[in-house]
Amino acid sequence: MRTRGADLVVVGARVFAPGGASAVAVSDGRIVAIGGDDAVRALAGPRTDVVGARGGLLHAGFVDAHVHPVQAGLERMRCDLSAGRTATEYVEAVACYAAAHPDRSWIAGAGWAMAAFPGGAPHAELLDAVVPDRPVFLPNRDHHSAWVNSRALEFAGIDARTPDPVDGRIERDADGRPTGTLHEGAMRLVGDLLPQDTPAEMLAALLDAQDHLHSLGVTGWQDAIIGNHTNLLDASGTYREASERGLLTARVVGALFWDRHRGAEQVEDLLARREVMTGPGLSAGTVKIMQDGVPENFTAGMTEPYLDACGCRTANAGLSFLDPAALAEHVVELERHGFQVHVHAIGDRAVREALDAFAAGRRANGPHDLRHHIAHVQVVHPDDVPRFAGLGVAVNMQALWAANDPQMLELNVPFLGPERARWQYPFGDLARSGARLCAGSDWPVTSPDPWDALHVAVNRQLPEQLVDRAYEPFLPEQALDLATALTAYTAGSAWINHADDTGRIEVGARADLVLASRDPFTGPAEEIATTAVVATYVGGRLVHHA
Repeated sequence: MRTRGADLVVVGARVFAPGGASAVAVSDGRIVAIGGDDAVRALAGPRTDVVGARGGLLHAGFVDAHVHPVQAGLERMRCDLSAGRTATEYVEAVACYAAAHPDRSWIAGAGWAMAAFPGGAPHAELLDAVVPDRPVFLPNRDHHSAWVNSRALEFAGIDARTPDPVDGRIERDADGRPTGTLHEGAMRLVGDLLPQDTPAEMLAALLDAQDHLHSLGVTGWQDAIIGNHTNLLDASGTYREASERGLLTARVVGALFWDRHRGAEQVEDLLARREVMTGPGLSAGTVKIMQDGVPENFTAGMTEPYLDACGCRTANAGLSFLDPAALAEHVVELERHGFQVHVHAIGDRAVREALDAFAAGRRANGPHDLRHHIAHVQVVHPDDVPRFAGLGVAVNMQALWAANDPQMLELNVPFLGPERARWQYPFGDLARSGARLCAGSDWPVTSPDPWDALHVAVNRQLPEQLVDRAYEPFLPEQALDLATALTAYTAGSAWINHADDTGRIEVGARADLVLASRDPFTGPAEEIATTAVVATYVGGRLVHHA
């Protein structure tokens, strides 16, 4: 190294690492020195890329522990409604897209917000007015419901006589006729009929999403669904091709999707798919299980029933997609084959069922280092908060959701009731209990920008650019300090991905680094979301420069 010098030297930074350093040197993809500017600059040679940080934060690359890049990339290429906020904006966007694409046999896309429509359920007639002749299929932002037009309902043969699937619900009028919104498993009645994405489209979507994530400082991720889900095809081949062709510049773990309509016999298929999806920067040692839905459509699994609009107790306590006993059996079996388990659990009953399943695995198989995690953890019963640390189960938090907005105030709090509403996103309590935290975006459900999520983790308020008006902080006693939140999104998520030589700045670690435009530790917490990415490096290689 002394002859040719380091490959990269960054000086003048606020380095997010113990010791208060201002400079870092990188050689052969790894960090070789951390210290003051003069000492580290001395390692530079004639070919060293010396970068002046101008006081910006230098931190380990973000690792998104729960994200859907291929899906996000496809939606960016189609009728993308994510920038809209009102029903009128959504209808206008659909009309413009349909007019610009007269050759498309289907109008497909996603991204509408439930709070824009009464009861969170838009009607087909709104779409019929602008696209009467072609089927339209538009999942909402959380992808647990879909908005369809009358042509799509007709094409799928859905009418008043069509029964609800066991894992979903068709919105209906007083006479039982479908109105145009499909929830959970009912989405597949239409979604499975869409034209399949081609391999070329899926690869283009992945690469577009990768570029976008790199621009936000994301150097690795866990893809939370690798498998056939609604109209999304299995992306195993897409990732494998990108890896083999040297196009995959991120470090990726794929979470193989557990088909809730099958049983333990699918373990053999998962083992085969794990072998296939292995290559440079790529592995698939995780299985993703969806245990419930979301509270906005009353499918999140709750220990007590939801309330109705009048505040009265209903008979509906949501869904458990897997019988709790079967979930425990599957976790035990997956552990025996060395799989990490990644569970979607939003309601307090679903969270408890996941924890019970992991406890069953611990009893059956003993201690291990599989690093299970539960994603979303929206409503957690206080009795279950200390169980995460006790069982060694990580909290995979989507911190951006822990804020007041129309969806929270209109579609969550009234139907949960005042007591349960205070159990939402208890990140502070979980951290104080000793639980390990990791973080992700769930993009395209919400913004993939980690600084947006970190802003909410600290302030329990959305950044002003994401809302129409200011709201009171949401349960501010559950806020995290910035260092804890940033560590969750870097080292915490790297730990989940078994990437133990990434996620932190220390000598010998892989040089997955991000240079930020400013040091958010020195300014007001209300300005955290103004932090931007100047440069992103994976293994010392520049993959994005602003």
